[in-house]
Amino acid sequence: MRTHTIVGAAIIVATAVVTAGCGTGGTGGTSGTAPPGSASLSSSTAAAAASESNPAGDIPDTQAFVAFTPPGGLFTVSVPEGWARSTDGAATVFTDKLNAVRIETRALATAPNTMSVGVDELPAIAASTPGYRPGTVTAVTRKAGPVMLITYQGTSSPNPVTGKAGTDAIERYEFWRDGHEVILTLSGPVGADNVDPWRTVTDSLQWQ
Repeated sequence: MRTHTIVGAAIIVATAVVTAGCGTGGTGGTSGTAPPGSASLSSSTAAAAASESNPAGDIPDTQAFVAFTPPGGLFTVSVPEGWARSTDGAATVFTDKLNAVRIETRALATAPNTMSVGVDELPAIAASTPGYRPGTVTAVTRKAGPVMLITYQGTSSPNPVTGKAGTDAIERYEFWRDGHEVILTLSGPVGADNVDPWRTVTDSLQWQ
């Protein structure tokens, strides 16, 4: 009888240990209780996902635009309202944080085409753009008519706070009429979704 009592007590103790282990929520348990710190990890993951879905340089959907007409009144084009205006030689530049719209004009006897752009312009663009990476040269259509579009990438200006430079995606639109060419160069960080605002700008050009 004494032997049976000892064996029975051992079985009871083992059963209690197994039962306690199942209720702790450990890696081998079946409890639905989340381990400490899991809520904060989920929050961090969600924040990272939100950050990735809104890359730096995205122009807000609420951005308003205003008309700009250069001296001489050759044309009018819409530019983002509130952006800082400056000049760079004969060009007028509008900037806000990481994005820029550069507007310039020049005399050109004939309309540009893919061949003339490749021969006459791309070498100069490559030489004057730090970190230049070639893109495409295509003929597109905007409300003002046929336009040459040159896409490429380049190194951005250093961030005034961090001192670090990124990579810009650049779109150069060349409009032509009666011996005059208007060049709109739009730039912003690679990955920013600015398709709609850039379309607003390039669709807005009207010859006077």
